[in-house]
Amino acid sequence: MTILEHLEELRRRIFIAALAVVVGLILSVFFGKQIIEFLKEPAEARNSDLQLQFIEPFELIVTYFRVSLLGGLIFGMPMVVYQVLMFVSPGLTPREKRWLYGTVVGAFALFLGGAAFSYYVALPPALNFLLNFGEDIAQPNIRIGSYIDFVTRLIFWTGVTFETPIVMMYLARFRIVNWRQLLRFWRYAVVLAFVIAAIVTPTIDPVTQSLVAGPIVVLYFLGIILAWLIEPRGESRA
Repeated sequence: MTILEHLEELRRRIFIAALAVVVGLILSVFFGKQIIEFLKEPAEARNSDLQLQFIEPFELIVTYFRVSLLGGLIFGMPMVVYQVLMFVSPGLTPREKRWLYGTVVGAFALFLGGAAFSYYVALPPALNFLLNFGEDIAQPNIRIGSYIDFVTRLIFWTGVTFETPIVMMYLARFRIVNWRQLLRFWRYAVVLAFVIAAIVTPTIDPVTQSLVAGPIVVLYFLGIILAWLIEPRGESRA
């Protein structure tokens, strides 16, 4: 293919990917209320008196469409990934294609797993601590925009931290590190996991931070196993 043909192919695939996101956005607009209710559920389960509020005229509308846009990105992500793969796949060998497809599927699954872990495991105790701390002093009156921003950020960054094994695997593949070095650094990794947990989680209680740091440590050791499997044999550095 000529350069112009490559550019035309790229334009066509970007258009299809953007169209998928727009379609997902439109679908999310119809289910925006249900998505917000879903995100509110952990907080309402921890404090039955909680009533989210908005104090600016456009706050609820902006929050609604922010959630809808997030839903559109999630719904459209498979098509976006598919179009990217179809664009780069002609220049790859069959083995490289298998690795690429497996990595994309694995990364997507790890992100969804991290998001689910954040929502079902890490978020409830965090909200229980935040909403019920000092309840005899003051009652929580939280802006809906602040709450949705807090929940989506926690879910997103927890999903990102669950990509740790994929990152470690490719660091080993490109010979930046090897599995022996990663294994030697496991103590530092444990400390770093708790530092990341302290940044990601909004609370200072050790239970919530341990709930987030624990899986990160497990994923680190999973990354060591993947690095051992994918590292080019006979070329590793001690």
